Amino acid sequence: MEKLNLPTYSFKTKFIDGKNYIFDNFRRKYIILTPEEWVRQHFLNFLVVEKHYPKSLISVEKNLIINQNSFRADIVAYNKNAEPILLVECKAASVKIEQTVFEQIGTYNILLKVPYLIVTNGISHFCCKINFLDSSYVFLKEIPDYTEL
Repeated sequence: MEKLNLPTYSFKTKFIDGKNYIFDNFRRKYIILTPEEWVRQHFLNFLVVEKHYPKSLISVEKNLIINQNSFRADIVAYNKNAEPILLVECKAASVKIEQTVFEQIGTYNILLKVPYLIVTNGISHFCCKINFLDSSYVFLKEIPDYTEL
């Protein structure tokens, strides 16, 4: 898999019936290792190890129903009151981060209403803070530590 602009972590992997799998510590099972999953697993570890997000307060591929359509949010982090506070959309490293990706995460946030959004392809990371009072947002230079939320 491609080298990412994230710290290196060790993962349990295995090869079954011609496919590579990676163990997801959050979902507690092996998942087919796609380029997007490679980014998701690295970013999950980045949030927990580097940014101190409690593993127990993170949901992976959370099912969302918006206008009777089913979607899956890659990563949702919660505060200690079980309120969603951070939403992450992961793409494969080969996928360019364009307006459509921001529109996708914006659609998810109609339902979740989280104050922090992150879009990443493992190479480029964009984090913004939403101000719901005046319907504005600002891009942040750094991804906030959990203690800063």
